[in-house]
Amino acid sequence: MFGLQLDKVFKVMQEIPDLSENSIEQILTILEKENEISCQLPGKGVLHIEKELPYLVIYRRKENDKGTRRFVTNESSYLVVGTEDFEGYQKLLYKISDQISAETESFLLFEIYAGDPNSSKIRIKGPAQKLPTTLDTLKENFLKVNSEFTGIYLDTEIVDTPHRQPEGEAPLMKVEDAKSCGAVVVGLEIPPIYRNGDNELYPVFFRNFKDFLIEAIHRSFFEFIRVQTSGGVASFNALGRKYLKQIVFDIDKQLADIERSYQFLWLVSPANIHDIKKKFFESDYQKVIDYHYRLLPIDPDVLKRKLYNLKIEDIDDPAMSYLFREKREELDMQISMLNERGTTNFMYDSIRLYKGVENSLCEEARKILSAVEEETEIDEEDLLDSKAFSSMARKEFDYFREQDENFKCRVHIRKDVNVMMVSHGELYIPADYKMKRIEAEALIQHEVGTHVLTYYNGSNQPLNQLSIGLADYDPLQEGLAVMSEFMVDGLTANRLRILAGRVIAGEALMEGGNFQEIFRLLKLDYGFSPERAFNITSRIMQGGGFLKDIIYLKGLVLLKEYLKNGGEYEPLLAGKYGIKHTDIIKELTDRKVLKPVQVKPSYLHSKKMHEKLNLIRKGLSLPQMVCK
Repeated sequence: MFGLQLDKVFKVMQEIPDLSENSIEQILTILEKENEISCQLPGKGVLHIEKELPYLVIYRRKENDKGTRRFVTNESSYLVVGTEDFEGYQKLLYKISDQISAETESFLLFEIYAGDPNSSKIRIKGPAQKLPTTLDTLKENFLKVNSEFTGIYLDTEIVDTPHRQPEGEAPLMKVEDAKSCGAVVVGLEIPPIYRNGDNELYPVFFRNFKDFLIEAIHRSFFEFIRVQTSGGVASFNALGRKYLKQIVFDIDKQLADIERSYQFLWLVSPANIHDIKKKFFESDYQKVIDYHYRLLPIDPDVLKRKLYNLKIEDIDDPAMSYLFREKREELDMQISMLNERGTTNFMYDSIRLYKGVENSLCEEARKILSAVEEETEIDEEDLLDSKAFSSMARKEFDYFREQDENFKCRVHIRKDVNVMMVSHGELYIPADYKMKRIEAEALIQHEVGTHVLTYYNGSNQPLNQLSIGLADYDPLQEGLAVMSEFMVDGLTANRLRILAGRVIAGEALMEGGNFQEIFRLLKLDYGFSPERAFNITSRIMQGGGFLKDIIYLKGLVLLKEYLKNGGEYEPLLAGKYGIKHTDIIKELTDRKVLKPVQVKPSYLHSKKMHEKLNLIRKGLSLPQMVCK
């Protein structure tokens, strides 16, 4: 699947040996026919145009100019002017401008170059009267640089001048020629504050400054397209590259390989949970035997070496660079935790990984436990076993297969699993698992309609990370899963209380509580049955203290707020990512890097869901979500 997707998102670069009339005509023919081109030009020049956008970002190759070229080379439409045949490049620019402006009414040639090392002023050189909105938008965004970066004191000015090229260089195009081919030339002079006097980059600052610069430029390009051309672009987010560079897919695959080399949740859960429970109950809730963990199938040191050998710093696409750096940090923490199972260090890393337990979330949990009473247990004959649930799950799989014949998933019934879970798109059910019939549909939508479905939708994206999960994807993933229970009338009082109890247990863990103390707190102070109090406590104590379970309520709160503020539901099912990633996912979808949702759960867009969504948007509280 990866190879098929790669063909769609990466274009092979052609070599154009000269800029003769015939070569330029060849370029124009390809551009007109294919609407995209990527080619090497004389003097190490590069032309890359993915779509018929009404602009071209330009950089002139020069020595001792570290970093500046990277402001340009991740654009959808850019030209690196080589060190040979400048007149040929001028002719090429004229011809491209003439061809594209005939369709879009105007064409922007936007040159970026470094200014004097001692300069403290960003200069926007262009026709201020002709492009007021475009240049004012650029200036307005650049003026935010001092508040965005500490210790930076830059001013920004618009210079209305016909001399828009670097000092001492020939213009890309004369004003008269620009008018005749429908082009407008703008120069952007940037103080080279991103490198030192020895022409070496400040790597962290450069990355952040580059991302800031690119966003500001894209916002101004969007204004140019909106005001000056007939081009139809939905937002400035759509201006990024559609065809990602090969390095993005190489690193994406390597990150995925590292994460797939171990099953984190499987390895931090105890293999002897049944013995732990039996001994605890036989001892009248006093004795807790040691947790036994499965042997590690990997060497943490080797994995970390692989992780930090990835050259994420070479990725110029701001969105992908951010996502990969964030994911590397998460994997680093997970690998550390695998090496620290059974120690207090595991708990400290767990706090860092899951961002601790906020006071506001604890208050929400206490409100739920105060307002929602525990339901009475029902007779054994009203319960479904693991085999019956497995049969229900397969029926939901059939519904997915009707939408996509390639859908495949297996169900595993295991004696050594203490909780139902989905791992790498496969459903695992404890052999002794039992549930109410009325809760079964809710569990189906939780495990299959959310976890399996988002794994599958993510696996159909060109990026592996959308099936495995972007960093900190868990809260939204579990929030969606619990919300799906509500959407099918399956969110019960006991279920919501358990989510709240997990937060209370997490708070107690962070305050130093041990197994017995947390169990008693849940049983005596909050009225949980011994069975439920044990399940909550045993999960929060695995590994040495594991805060993952707080994310269920946290994710539900975040999702409810997102929907209340008008957020769309369906796009959240396109893969595994977090609420904080919604803007980036939208950007990548607008750029056509990512696909919309492919397989949808059975409850989506039903009349019942529509009614419930309206209630949430009107401010339905969490206790009010419980089915009566």
